[in-house]
Amino acid sequence: MSKEDKTDIFANYKPEIIEYDEEIDGSDEHQTRENRLHSKEELLAKVKKQKATIKGNKETFRTNIRTENEK
Repeated sequence: MSKEDKTDIFANYKPEIIEYDEEIDGSDEHQTRENRLHSKEELLAKVKKQKATIKGNKETFRTNIRTENEK
């Protein structure tokens, strides 16, 4: 195709005006997503809090590995 053919394709193009329809376009999808993300954050916070209470103040301390050269 040459450049002339490509420009001829869109020579008579007139964009069609499309109206917004809530039922088709899904007006509440973003709200559903936000609700799920919010509930996910709440559940993660609960799990973190429960893990912290189960673990308590237990801390592990590593000792140095003894070698033959140490006295």
